[in-house]
Amino acid sequence: MAKITFIQHDGKSQTIEAEKGLTVMEAAKKNMVPGIDAECGGACACATCHVYVDPAWTGVVGKPAEMEADMLDFAFDVRDESRLSCQIKVSDAIDGLVLRVPAKQF
Repeated sequence: MAKITFIQHDGKSQTIEAEKGLTVMEAAKKNMVPGIDAECGGACACATCHVYVDPAWTGVVGKPAEMEADMLDFAFDVRDESRLSCQIKVSDAIDGLVLRVPAKQF
Protein backbone atom coordinates (compact mmCIF):
# COMPACT_ATOMS: atom_id res chain seq x y z
CA MET A 1 0.00 0.00 0.00
CA ALA A 2 1.12 3.51 -0.75
CA LYS A 3 -0.09 6.61 1.06
CA ILE A 4 -1.17 9.45 -1.22
CA THR A 5 -2.25 12.87 0.00
CA PHE A 6 -4.71 14.93 -2.04
CA ILE A 7 -4.87 18.64 -1.21
CA GLN A 8 -7.99 20.44 -2.37
CA HIS A 9 -7.88 23.98 -3.73
CA ASP A 10 -9.24 25.23 -0.38
CA GLY A 11 -6.35 23.62 1.53
CA LYS A 12 -8.24 20.62 2.94
CA SER A 13 -6.26 17.42 2.64
CA GLN A 14 -7.13 13.74 2.52
CA THR A 15 -4.59 10.96 2.80
CA ILE A 16 -5.59 7.61 1.36
CA GLU A 17 -3.99 4.20 1.22
CA ALA A 18 -3.72 2.96 -2.35
CA GLU A 19 -3.25 -0.62 -3.43
CA LYS A 20 -0.25 -1.35 -5.66
CA GLY A 21 -1.21 -1.99 -9.27
CA LEU A 22 -4.11 0.47 -9.29
CA THR A 23 -3.84 3.88 -10.87
CA VAL A 24 -3.90 6.92 -8.63
CA MET A 25 -7.28 7.80 -10.18
CA GLU A 26 -8.74 4.38 -9.32
CA ALA A 27 -7.53 4.73 -5.74
CA ALA A 28 -8.96 8.26 -5.54
CA LYS A 29 -12.37 7.12 -6.83
CA LYS A 30 -12.36 4.15 -4.45
CA ASN A 31 -11.73 6.57 -1.57
CA MET A 32 -14.17 9.22 -2.84
CA VAL A 33 -11.61 12.01 -3.24
CA PRO A 34 -13.53 15.16 -4.25
CA GLY A 35 -12.62 16.65 -7.62
CA ILE A 36 -11.41 13.41 -9.21
CA ASP A 37 -14.38 12.77 -11.48
CA ALA A 38 -12.70 10.47 -14.03
CA GLU A 39 -15.62 10.57 -16.44
CA CYS A 40 -13.86 8.29 -18.96
CA GLY A 41 -13.08 5.66 -16.35
CA GLY A 42 -9.32 5.89 -16.81
CA ALA A 43 -9.05 5.60 -20.58
CA CYS A 44 -7.07 8.86 -20.91
CA ALA A 45 -9.99 10.24 -22.92
CA CYS A 46 -10.96 13.17 -20.70
CA ALA A 47 -9.14 15.43 -18.29
CA THR A 48 -11.41 15.11 -15.26
CA CYS A 49 -8.77 13.40 -13.12
CA HIS A 50 -6.27 16.24 -13.57
CA VAL A 51 -3.93 16.82 -10.61
CA TYR A 52 -0.87 18.90 -9.81
CA VAL A 53 2.09 16.84 -8.65
CA ASP A 54 3.95 18.37 -5.72
CA PRO A 55 7.34 19.60 -7.00
CA ALA A 56 9.18 17.21 -4.67
CA TRP A 57 7.53 14.29 -6.53
CA THR A 58 7.77 15.33 -10.18
CA GLY A 59 10.99 13.38 -10.71
CA VAL A 60 9.42 10.25 -9.26
CA VAL A 61 6.17 10.28 -11.27
CA GLY A 62 7.82 11.65 -14.41
CA LYS A 63 6.45 13.67 -17.28
CA PRO A 64 3.27 12.88 -19.20
CA ALA A 65 3.52 10.61 -22.24
CA GLU A 66 2.43 12.09 -25.57
CA MET A 67 -1.17 10.86 -25.38
CA GLU A 68 -1.56 12.22 -21.84
CA ALA A 69 0.03 15.55 -22.82
CA ASP A 70 -2.46 15.84 -25.69
CA MET A 71 -5.36 15.17 -23.32
CA LEU A 72 -4.07 17.74 -20.83
CA ASP A 73 -4.79 20.35 -23.51
CA PHE A 74 -8.45 19.91 -22.49
CA ALA A 75 -7.79 20.50 -18.79
CA PHE A 76 -8.29 23.79 -17.00
CA ASP A 77 -5.23 25.70 -15.74
CA VAL A 78 -2.55 23.27 -16.93
CA ARG A 79 0.86 23.77 -15.33
CA ASP A 80 4.28 22.16 -15.62
CA GLU A 81 3.35 19.85 -12.73
CA SER A 82 0.04 18.75 -14.30
CA ARG A 83 -0.67 15.05 -14.73
CA LEU A 84 -3.74 12.90 -15.27
CA SER A 85 -4.08 10.68 -12.22
CA CYS A 86 -5.31 7.82 -14.44
CA GLN A 87 -1.82 7.65 -15.91
CA ILE A 88 0.10 7.35 -12.63
CA LYS A 89 0.49 3.78 -11.35
CA VAL A 90 0.51 3.09 -7.63
CA SER A 91 3.79 1.53 -6.51
CA ASP A 92 6.10 1.57 -3.52
CA ALA A 93 8.02 4.38 -5.24
CA ILE A 94 5.12 6.82 -4.81
CA ASP A 95 4.47 6.09 -1.13
CA GLY A 96 3.97 9.57 0.37
CA LEU A 97 2.99 11.24 -2.93
CA VAL A 98 1.37 14.65 -2.59
CA LEU A 99 -1.09 15.86 -5.23
CA ARG A 100 -3.15 19.02 -5.48
CA VAL A 101 -6.64 18.96 -7.01
CA PRO A 102 -7.39 21.93 -9.27
CA ALA A 103 -10.21 24.28 -8.33
CA LYS A 104 -11.92 23.44 -11.60
CA GLN A 105 -11.71 20.18 -13.53
CA PHE A 106 -13.47 21.00 -16.76
